[in-house]
Amino acid sequence: MAIDFTLTPELEDIRDRVRAFIGDVVAPAEAEMEAARLAETDRKAYGAAMVGLRKQAYDRGLWLPHMPEDWGGMGLGHVELAMVQAEAAKSRIGPWVLNCQAPDEGNMHTLLHWGTDDQKERYLKPLCDGRVWSCFAMTEPEVAGSDPTLIRTNAYADGEEWVINGHKWFISNAHRANFAILIARTEDDPDLPQAANTAFLVDLPTDGWNEVRQIETMHGGTRHSEIVIEDLRLNESQMLGGRGQGHLLGQYRLGPARLAHCMRWIAQAETALDMMVDRSLDRFSHGSILAEKQGVQWMIADSTMELYQSKLMVLHAASKIDANRVDPTVEFKSEVSMAKHFVANALNRIIDRSIQVHGALGYSTDTPLAHMYQHARWARFADGADEVHQMRIAQRTIAAYTDNGTTRAATGDLPI
Repeated sequence: MAIDFTLTPELEDIRDRVRAFIGDVVAPAEAEMEAARLAETDRKAYGAAMVGLRKQAYDRGLWLPHMPEDWGGMGLGHVELAMVQAEAAKSRIGPWVLNCQAPDEGNMHTLLHWGTDDQKERYLKPLCDGRVWSCFAMTEPEVAGSDPTLIRTNAYADGEEWVINGHKWFISNAHRANFAILIARTEDDPDLPQAANTAFLVDLPTDGWNEVRQIETMHGGTRHSEIVIEDLRLNESQMLGGRGQGHLLGQYRLGPARLAHCMRWIAQAETALDMMVDRSLDRFSHGSILAEKQGVQWMIADSTMELYQSKLMVLHAASKIDANRVDPTVEFKSEVSMAKHFVANALNRIIDRSIQVHGALGYSTDTPLAHMYQHARWARFADGADEVHQMRIAQRTIAAYTDNGTTRAATGDLPI
């Protein structure tokens, strides 16, 4: 299998246009909004500024990079999407401006694959148009988030309706979402634990869906909501996918979504490395600039190697997802799992080193590093904790050796 990540001139042009738009338009606008504290003091003005930036992205042909052209998108594959996301996420609001942000991005893929024509028209089209927000409600406080087979939110049939009761939390975007994809248990004794759950589409706000609070985390307010669901009634037409297909739907959604997170994390890691090197060239201490000191050089070298590994892992996993769209026998779960684990940890280490080189300045909020570090800690358990990914990687490696007498298939099945 040939591996060539060279971009065509057309894609080079797209990357250059995204880079210029983010650097010349979005980042300065973000800085102005932050300086004016619009997000906290004037939500209307902040929203208007965001709408203006989104309109510019649309007018420049940089809208929906992950969606097919017949849905108003750019029609990029996952390898091509990687170079867009890695540029967009150089700004905190960049993915939102291009309408390729989580959780909406993953929900778009899910609706495109699983939705009926009516559901696509009702939910996917306005989401692609940027007229609505969405959320994905799966995680619960009472059970391990990394094991969806344990979900307790229950749905039972009552004529043509389903009645749902349960408890969800850390539901990103729920506070402002116009609809939710809700995962609930519909089967009491399935043949497989993975066949117990079903997905439903919920219009918001609605009776029975009660937002308790927005959970504050170590980096402050996040719009991660806690939801109590009490006798929520949905028509059977609100079922997304088949009955008992909720786990399968969730896993279909999470594979590409995990990798999209990695693409955005690479942008943050690269920003931290750039800042580290810039600081090392600017700061003089004990007879020389920091860049001439071996201890600092090692931090730069380690970060450079980890960022290189991260980029290669993401590109290779993305290429396998693209190949799977053509040939469903091509597996990509292990590559995505390894990339998610490695990139999340590399992100934490690179930002940490950059803070160390910056000293007290890096620990302050005078640079973005402190906020980047707070957000980065989330990466090691979002969309599957480190330990769960390690367990799955080990299981696949053992299975590969058991089946074939070699671990080659578990290490990317590469031609070396």
